[in-house]
Amino acid sequence: MRPFTYGSPSSIDQATSDFGQNSSFLAGGTTLVDLMKLDVMIPAQVVDINHLPMHGIKFTSDGLHIGALEKMSDVAEHPDVMTNYPVISQALLKSASAQIRNMASMGGNLLQRTRCGFFRDVSTPCNKRQPGTGCPAIDSWNRGFAILGTSSSCVATHPSDLAVALVALDASIRLQSGNNERFVKLDDFYLLPGDSPEKENQLRPGELITEIRVPLLPWARRSLYLKIRDRESYEFALSSVALALDADANTIRDARLAVGGVGTKPWNLPNVRPELIGKPLNQRTFEAAAKFATEGARPLRHNVFKVELVQRTLVRALMDLGGIA
Repeated sequence: MRPFTYGSPSSIDQATSDFGQNSSFLAGGTTLVDLMKLDVMIPAQVVDINHLPMHGIKFTSDGLHIGALEKMSDVAEHPDVMTNYPVISQALLKSASAQIRNMASMGGNLLQRTRCGFFRDVSTPCNKRQPGTGCPAIDSWNRGFAILGTSSSCVATHPSDLAVALVALDASIRLQSGNNERFVKLDDFYLLPGDSPEKENQLRPGELITEIRVPLLPWARRSLYLKIRDRESYEFALSSVALALDADANTIRDARLAVGGVGTKPWNLPNVRPELIGKPLNQRTFEAAAKFATEGARPLRHNVFKVELVQRTLVRALMDLGGIA
């Protein structure tokens, strides 16, 4: 780890004002410290934001409000979250390990960097880490990489389970810098790699995620997060589905859904939703709709199985939530 200076501001205004060109914010540190040890991130200054007023979990008439410094474990176990948005609770509980969830912040989870081995190994090329050096994952062992939203510059998979659930629920984040603030839909916040994979999101220098807002959706009480992975704990998704379903015994009235483990960002599914709304609640409907989940997929040599896997994951999630045997 390289030498760095340390600061602990007492206000959001101070934190963002003191933020230099080569600075990094520190919350739980479960991503930043790892990457500093690997020399992937080499900030000259670390700004500790843990004392800032970015806490709280409130369920109100307009939805769920979560402070960005809330710990993942606290949000996962909060009664209002478990009751009104079980998909969020389940996504958090299927993330990382209990020890990491006790340390990691909600905002930090949304900003975590890819787990691509080439990105984390400074001895190898990586367009995300050093633009213009290439993407060796495309022609290497690429089983765990993305099939949606990829480009010739990057095929790294977005790692967050939480982000998939929040994108499905049309959540927004509040971004603050000094006295300025703006709200951005999380789905729009993340950027596709294109020719600039080093630009992962819309966060501006010195900006902080201070709050997560999930709109009121009464039928999100009927929601789940299904994660398919090589082992049951402490493993990233090969495929995952965040799903909220509004249906009676026979017909689907509405659905919110997104998938993870297969995209360069949490992957919203606008083409699947119309294939469900107004249709019979049965396996045939689910299987027909799931085929639209992989429109535009560009699988690589070793991850072509993900095309069928994510479709099957979606069907299974719909059957589980729809009560279809």
